[in-house]
Amino acid sequence: MNFENLTVWKRSATLAADLYIYFKKLTDHGFKDQITRSGLSIPSNIAEGMTRTTNPDKHKFLGYAYSSCAELRTQIHIGAKIQYIDPKTSEHWLNETNQISAMIKGLDKAIS
Repeated sequence: MNFENLTVWKRSATLAADLYIYFKKLTDHGFKDQITRSGLSIPSNIAEGMTRTTNPDKHKFLGYAYSSCAELRTQIHIGAKIQYIDPKTSEHWLNETNQISAMIKGLDKAIS
């Protein structure tokens, strides 16, 4: 299965790119690095998992992607509270991460 054809990979890659663009000028490098890394980890782990040859390996990397999505959601909540993320953007990203999480779980279940 080509990971680049997966909607969940496309959406998570778009989200990762959006994070980098949004935080491009943020001077809090600790926060910026952490939130962009967790966002980048989602499509990266989907890609790595879907190119593995065994189902246990696929499950492991999809689990990493799912966990990174939860980490990103946490950072979005915090970023909104400290006013690094405007309310409309944080709401959109929280919705997107919830949907991506569900899609990762669905893909993981389909592999079983």
